[in-house]
Amino acid sequence: MTVGTARERLRGILRERRGLAGLGVWALVGAVPTLVSGQAVARAVDDGFLADRPATGLAWLGLLAATIPVGAVGARRTYLGVARLVEPLRDDLVRLVVENALRGPATGNGGAVARLTQHVEQVRDTVAGLLLLVLSFVAAIVAALVGLLTLAPVVLPLVIVPLALSFAAFALSLPAVSRQQRRLLLADERLAELADEVADGLRDVVACGGEDIVEADLGQRIDEQVAAGRAMARVGAVRTVIVAVGGRLPMVLVLFAAGWLLDRGLSAGALLGTLTYLIQGLGPAVSSVVGGIGAPLAQLTVTVERIDDDASSPDVLDLRRPAEGATPDEPSLVVDDLTFRYRAAAEPVLRHLGLEVPPGDHLAIVGPSGAGKSTLAALLVGVLTPQEGRVLLGGQPATAVAARHRVLIPQQAYVFRGTLDENVRYLRPDAGSAERDAVFAALGMAELVGRLGGAGAELEPSRLSAGERQLVALARAYLSPARLLVLDEATCHLDPGAEAVVERAFADRPGTTLVVVAHRLSSAQRARRVLLMDGPRVALGTHDELVERSDLYRDLVGHWLAPKCAQERTVSERSRAHFAEATTDDSTRAGEAVDPA
Repeated sequence: MTVGTARERLRGILRERRGLAGLGVWALVGAVPTLVSGQAVARAVDDGFLADRPATGLAWLGLLAATIPVGAVGARRTYLGVARLVEPLRDDLVRLVVENALRGPATGNGGAVARLTQHVEQVRDTVAGLLLLVLSFVAAIVAALVGLLTLAPVVLPLVIVPLALSFAAFALSLPAVSRQQRRLLLADERLAELADEVADGLRDVVACGGEDIVEADLGQRIDEQVAAGRAMARVGAVRTVIVAVGGRLPMVLVLFAAGWLLDRGLSAGALLGTLTYLIQGLGPAVSSVVGGIGAPLAQLTVTVERIDDDASSPDVLDLRRPAEGATPDEPSLVVDDLTFRYRAAAEPVLRHLGLEVPPGDHLAIVGPSGAGKSTLAALLVGVLTPQEGRVLLGGQPATAVAARHRVLIPQQAYVFRGTLDENVRYLRPDAGSAERDAVFAALGMAELVGRLGGAGAELEPSRLSAGERQLVALARAYLSPARLLVLDEATCHLDPGAEAVVERAFADRPGTTLVVVAHRLSSAQRARRVLLMDGPRVALGTHDELVERSDLYRDLVGHWLAPKCAQERTVSERSRAHFAEATTDDSTRAGEAVDPA
């Protein structure tokens, strides 16, 4: 059986004739006040106030007021009916996304989750809104025309002709309206996406000298948005004319012909009732459907296309993938010809990087701000995907290894609301209390655990300091089954003594390959090897070797050793030039660097 598409599920609503008929009935009930309004006004004027019978006039107006609760009941049942019709569509789309995800390859990027929480909800809300809009429009038009037919049939030609012209123009313009609305929507999204990318990668953009390229890209996106906005404004002008023809012109024609109508027996009350139908019923209905259908229809078209496109693309989550249980036989880490850039036109943050970290190694990554250290850390654990090259863990692609076996602890550690025990055992819930307590001891957390009230204490993340949150997250990583642990300045909020305890504990952890993005000189000194990064250029060696041969590393060491009150120094151009000359094409691959150890 085929999985189907979102378009097919959407068309299924149109085949629900019984449900749509029921909605139509309740929408007409909701339009009862519109149906009664013109007649009540006409009778109140002719039979009441103009006939010196104010009580009769008030009675007719009271009848009009009494229809308002009836209309409210109809509106309520219409909303409930739309919900009953649309909610199964949401369930079908969720089922569609999951079924297609299960049939897709194992990339594991969580795209299906995003669609479940965003695209499907957008489709449901948009379809419901469009159904309510169309139903209220049809009911209001029917009520107004039936009221006019019973009250003053002589005015129907003055109403139906411009209304028909308006409908025809609207039908002809709808494809253009939807197309331009879609163009504007996509232009807005593309500009927002690029702005987010630039904001997130601003440090790397500046480090790579990509300001001009990014500025040009942003300028192009802004120009596209401006052009789409102007085109939409032109379409909006046409839409305003259509609304005027269908919703305003009938009223003008009736007023222009008022004398002629009165001469032919139309009463003053009937004339006022006719204007009531036009002002309260027909005009707002035309305005709402012409002005309100373009944007939702474009949004629906785009969203349905994305669901169907994503369902057939390889960028989906395979919930059955065997990789979730995969573990590396040996936690060796191999970076093979790795190239990464944040945007296609940007300079690479990393270019053809080669690196091998043997099992049980302890590697520190250092370099000036913007050198790409955090980018490399994210690539090592599969959070980012390179444009070229690959990252292997135990001979397998890093993304094919279960996430619990490759853990990244960032600078801003995450602690969720729950007990300390639940936080620490999150990645290994089967761990015993003795193992957990051993982790507390190894990381020097006894004082913190006691202050919090024990392992069973409820944590309020906002009340923990940044250092306390880091310790909890580090304990979680230590207790996990992870074979690769990457600490991206994960100890920056700890004092040097606590940092030393934590790093030694992780370095001594059995079966662990440890990579530390160094925050202090002591982290580099404790590591067995140090990877020095300066954008695409890298060098590998021990701390002593890099001090001897690299001006850049000596500059970094000097910065680390400078008094805390000293202003941060920038790396000199001389040091960068010397480093560039010393780093030949052959040695740019860190895995080929000489390691006397």
